[in-house]
Amino acid sequence: MRAAVFVGPNQPLEIMEVPRPKPGPGEALVRVAACGVCHTDLHYIDHGVKTFAPPPIILGHEAAGVIEALGPDAHGRRVGDRVLIPAVVACGACESCRRGRENICDNLRMFGNNIPGGYAEYVAAPAKDCILMPEEIPLEEGSIIADAVSTPFHAVKNRAKVRAGESVAVFGCGGLGMNVVQCAVAFGASVIAVDVNGKKLETARALGAGETVNPADVDRVDKAIKKLTGGGVDVAFEAIGRPETIRLAFDSVRRGGRLCQVGYCAEDVALPVAKLMYYEIEMLGSLGCPTVEYPPLLDLVRRGRIRLQAMVTARLPLEEINRAFDLLRRGEGLRTIVLPGGGPGDRSTAGDRAAAGEARAASRIARVR
Repeated sequence: MRAAVFVGPNQPLEIMEVPRPKPGPGEALVRVAACGVCHTDLHYIDHGVKTFAPPPIILGHEAAGVIEALGPDAHGRRVGDRVLIPAVVACGACESCRRGRENICDNLRMFGNNIPGGYAEYVAAPAKDCILMPEEIPLEEGSIIADAVSTPFHAVKNRAKVRAGESVAVFGCGGLGMNVVQCAVAFGASVIAVDVNGKKLETARALGAGETVNPADVDRVDKAIKKLTGGGVDVAFEAIGRPETIRLAFDSVRRGGRLCQVGYCAEDVALPVAKLMYYEIEMLGSLGCPTVEYPPLLDLVRRGRIRLQAMVTARLPLEEINRAFDLLRRGEGLRTIVLPGGGPGDRSTAGDRAAAGEARAASRIARVR
């Protein structure tokens, strides 16, 4: 099969032929319809962050596709099922898993990090973790739910516990932050989007943000937010992973408010602990999403409360994956998806795309057999 392989830092991914995985006990072999291109992968390529499994390794952790084969003792799924593959899989047996916090499993495995990922024609995944995709959700756009949507959903619902009527500021309106905007709006919050990119702020408004702040247009972002809210937001989300924006998010929270860190930051950040204590500000980290949360999230997507089509701003064949990372480096668009099956992507209506995805998958299965 063809795959985009990470061979080492500061090098482009290499398109090469590699052995097709064979599903082991309890596993499903999924033919990948699409895989989202995430900033996490750019950390491996450009920023020296190491993958747990040393290169060469297939990156990609936002995949959706069709089950083509099942290994021994793989129960609960069938060949032909349309599925979403969560970015991480848990052991189900450790203390964290028993407490219902599978997303911070002691033995967590991440696609494209611990195990081969979705920048390939096929990927093997535990059948128990493959999430059935509703017919109304196209596989191509739906692939980004695996991380770019599920991670914000968990942050908003379970970590920050956003409630209807609360005020929220989202710092950074890329693929992650824009879905924090959508999820917060879906939970009834009034949202202020913060970004230096005017076009992204326009998109944030279209997706439900009531106010926007461009740091280039104000003297101090925190003061602008406090003026809009009468003292600061109830919840601030930092979705970039930069020390300076983490501090801005902290300074924008009202007394008794919450700061939820969603963006990855490898640097130490200095914050005023006296203010943290005196104002009873809560600081929360958020990682991924437990699999139990996928059904309610998919229902929000199915009902149009969270929109995917606006999020997918480029579709490229697998061979152009390095171009996808160039778009990411330049901050262009929101989410690029790569299509291991090739082609320009399907631009019909949602219902038509779902049906077309089924037909394409069936055709591919027939050709392989």
